[in-house]
Amino acid sequence: MLGWSLIFFIVALISAALGFGGIAGAATGIAKILFFVFLALLVISMLMQALRGKPPRL
Repeated sequence: MLGWSLIFFIVALISAALGFGGIAGAATGIAKILFFVFLALLVISMLMQALRGKPPRL
């Protein structure tokens, strides 16, 4: 999911550089949403791992 947010961020940068404001705004919004969903899932995953009491796998 983090990879998708990076892809949308790159699309936003390229389209902003080429002057496509609407596409850049939409891609930026999608990238923000995906990043925060990824962040929330990461925190939930870390909390669940800590509550189980098992050491993290490396």
